[in-house]
Amino acid sequence: MIKIGIVDDEVLARKILEEYCSKIEGFDIVINTGNPLEFINYIRLNEIDLIFLDIEMPELNGMEILRSMVNPPKVILTTAYSEYALESYNYSVVDYLLKPIKLERFLKAINKVSSLRMKITKQKEETGKLQIKHDGLPINLSISSILCIQSFGNYLKIFTDIRMYLISETLINIITKLPDNFQRTHKSHIVNLGRVTKATRTHVFIDTRKIPISATYKISVFEKLKNL
Repeated sequence: MIKIGIVDDEVLARKILEEYCSKIEGFDIVINTGNPLEFINYIRLNEIDLIFLDIEMPELNGMEILRSMVNPPKVILTTAYSEYALESYNYSVVDYLLKPIKLERFLKAINKVSSLRMKITKQKEETGKLQIKHDGLPINLSISSILCIQSFGNYLKIFTDIRMYLISETLINIITKLPDNFQRTHKSHIVNLGRVTKATRTHVFIDTRKIPISATYKISVFEKLKNL
């Protein structure tokens, strides 16, 4: 499931994008807002795969939002103005849609996103490694050996079959480097669902290790477990 955010202060523009997204299988609109600050607060605590982002908005414009994000998800800019096109490609901008947005042009942008996701997935499958820095030294971890990841202040604890690694990283960023069997189960936890040995309504277990499931992620967790 691709998690979608729509950020545009024009009600009609949001409705059109919502209608277009409803035609695409696997799209899940998790936030649809005309308030940039609402979006900023949401993305601090939640994962999004793709944002449809308007440029001209009150309080914060789209380019200011892009500059504020350390590890932005994929972005498709939606605007009536073309002068920001060159600067936008310095960020994770996949495409630049001029309003009024036609369905054909929307689909072309979506195909670009799909191609990028397929490329990233292929790279993950081919390498099977996650590069981290532990005690200042680069280490290539076998992805299949990772059991779960837990946030710890400004750091992450990565638990593997052998040991725990403490690294300076964010959950939002590290999950983009992992294959689809890794799932956020809680605001502070990512789990390798392929290693889960037991699940209840509130927790998953990897042998004796107990990891919480919050209401926010419950549906995604059990959908993925069902398909593994």
